[in-house]
Amino acid sequence: MDAPEPRNLAPDASPRLKRKLAWRLNRLRCMTPAEVASRVLRALQARTESALRAREVPRPQAGPAAKAWVHPSPRIDPAPYVARVERIAEGWLDVLALREVDIGSPPRWNRDPKSGIEAPLAFGKLLDYRDPDLVGDIKYLWEPNRHAHLVTLAQAFCLTKNRTYFVTLKEHLESWFVACPYGRGPNWSSSLEVAIRLANWAAAWQLLGAEILDEHPAFRDRWLAGVYRHAQFVRGWLSGHSSANNHLIGEAAGLFLAGLAWPHWRAAEKWRATGKRLLEREALAQNAPDGVNREQALWYQQFVLDMLMLCLLAGKANGHWFSPDYEARIEAMLDFIASVMDAGGNVPMIGDADDGMATGISPGGSPFRSLLGLGALLFGRGDFKLKAGRLDDRSRWLLGEGADAQFERLDAERTRLPLRRTFPEGGYYVLGCEFETPREIRLVADAGPLGYRSIAAHGHADALSFTLSAGGREFLVDPGTYAYHTQERWRQYFRGTSAHNTLRIDGVDQSVQGGNFLWLRKARAGCSLWLSCALKDSFEGWHDGYRRLEDPVKHRRLIDLDKAARRVRIDDQLEMEEAHEVELFFHCAESCRVDPVEGGYLLEQDGICVRLTLPENGAAQVYRGSLAPLAGWVSRAFDQREPAATVVWRARIAGRAVLRTGIDILQDRARAPLQPD
Repeated sequence: MDAPEPRNLAPDASPRLKRKLAWRLNRLRCMTPAEVASRVLRALQARTESALRAREVPRPQAGPAAKAWVHPSPRIDPAPYVARVERIAEGWLDVLALREVDIGSPPRWNRDPKSGIEAPLAFGKLLDYRDPDLVGDIKYLWEPNRHAHLVTLAQAFCLTKNRTYFVTLKEHLESWFVACPYGRGPNWSSSLEVAIRLANWAAAWQLLGAEILDEHPAFRDRWLAGVYRHAQFVRGWLSGHSSANNHLIGEAAGLFLAGLAWPHWRAAEKWRATGKRLLEREALAQNAPDGVNREQALWYQQFVLDMLMLCLLAGKANGHWFSPDYEARIEAMLDFIASVMDAGGNVPMIGDADDGMATGISPGGSPFRSLLGLGALLFGRGDFKLKAGRLDDRSRWLLGEGADAQFERLDAERTRLPLRRTFPEGGYYVLGCEFETPREIRLVADAGPLGYRSIAAHGHADALSFTLSAGGREFLVDPGTYAYHTQERWRQYFRGTSAHNTLRIDGVDQSVQGGNFLWLRKARAGCSLWLSCALKDSFEGWHDGYRRLEDPVKHRRLIDLDKAARRVRIDDQLEMEEAHEVELFFHCAESCRVDPVEGGYLLEQDGICVRLTLPENGAAQVYRGSLAPLAGWVSRAFDQREPAATVVWRARIAGRAVLRTGIDILQDRARAPLQPD
């Protein structure tokens, strides 16, 4: 080859490098000039800090101790806590999808227990925690480092006074201080993770009590030094701009709780004040007045609620009151959860869910029911009490020994408010009848935004999708999330349009994905009609996601529920000029039996039958656990999936068309009212 011959002699970039570069470019496209400038300054700040030595921690000053917001109760059975901490002491822990995984005793804090990859102790703020070759699956690495299990150890100690549990907690923390020096490694790469660790430390510190900590002054002082460094780290590295979502609320909560729990330095007042100011602001900014979290993800709704309610109670215990608007927004968020929860306690898996345990004061059951039980006592709401069913240990730890008596005294009927059906800012509408009975029909329709801020990190391309339950049993579901940073193909599938009960055109998503937590083009959606009366509910919505096609397609969906006939009719209206491939998806719960019948399919479980009648002039197919194409899966928990029937109807259609789908709830066997789990 002659030298002048045009040819690129450089080796082609690896697919991994190409994906990384594409993600960076897409991320830049979602930033304003102000955010770009801010991130450049932060990068310079991080590089400067990486060359500096950590500052000395000021000596803590004696002063009035904080009033506890975590309390033991005689109604709490120590046995489950003892059983858990015995396994923790042996080095066994549940980490997301991994059950009884050997994390070591003390744990290997910088090791991903799923892949076995040991992350380097590079400067945390510059460490690329998204790189699985470098850190493994960062979700699995971070989870034990949130130290929720230390709260369990402290709870067991508080209930039994068995010093073995304190010794285990002390060993874990001492080893963490050695393995994770300030600013180094993956456990110093995310302010949210640092803040969650702080929140769990605050609970464990209170449960242990001053007496035993004073017996170990060297350990106590090392822990206090860690507290100071954690809080200062969070305050100086808060999430901003397009990343100021639930992360910022978690960071603010960590700061606020640290400022209350450890008033040992002048800086503690700044932590508390900064945290409270951010919580007040973000509680209203990130959650719409109708109670829907703007991430459009139900799991993050409960994560944010958990943080907001914990800070509310901690503040009240110490005389730092939040505004009436803050409390009202919490109640509205609980209202939304109660409205979309069916008679069986099922909540649609709308949007992302990572199943990470934030605070170690865990409910041990349904986190949604747990929040409603706590909300019943905070707001005197009988409807929340009915939804919760019972009071759990989490409420007992947070409200003390009087919680059970207060819960029992709450009149569930006289303090019961009517079910809310419309959430116009969040974009959700509840169609149904005979609520909270064995004959309930509950359909949740989605005409909301894709997600929050420019990247809409945790939203899914699910415009005009819906979920359906009958008699407290799920029939048509949102399949969930499954993957985050790793397994890119699965990540794209579960957040894409084909993984939701809606319509897809030409095999492309309504919105355009630009990375695992990024959307480049976002479909707008809205509700154009809502009517409800004793006989009928009607919802009509629209979205413009397919207006971007060369031949634009307008999609409108009308959903009617005839309550007497127990029949749902869905009309999908399409306006276009040329021919397009059209698909309708119906994702069945994994417990459903699906059999073909004339014109459609029969879905059955627990004696309840639902008949799905599909539009004419198309072809239907059922997928169950398919890998090519990806179809027929449900993910009930992070990194877990199982096969489930997905009915797909396909046709090639040109011009204006109306596709009619019928759903008939045919029969249900008589049984006693559903009982909470």
